[in-house]
Amino acid sequence: MPKVTIDSEACKGCGLCVSVCPKNILMMSEDKINKKGVHYARMIDQQKCIGCAFCALMCPDCVIKVER
Repeated sequence: MPKVTIDSEACKGCGLCVSVCPKNILMMSEDKINKKGVHYARMIDQQKCIGCAFCALMCPDCVIKVER
């Protein structure tokens, strides 16, 4: 099973990863912010991840890692 790791403290909250996820299992945090003061991307259902790595490819700051 693929594993997605997101560096929430480095995330700038652009949401590009959320927009490209074919399984819609990424979302922006609603109630938490990181040290930059932004709502960061987070995985909501790791079990449904297919390991496509679209999120990691789209991330402009390379804060997402996908292990297959």
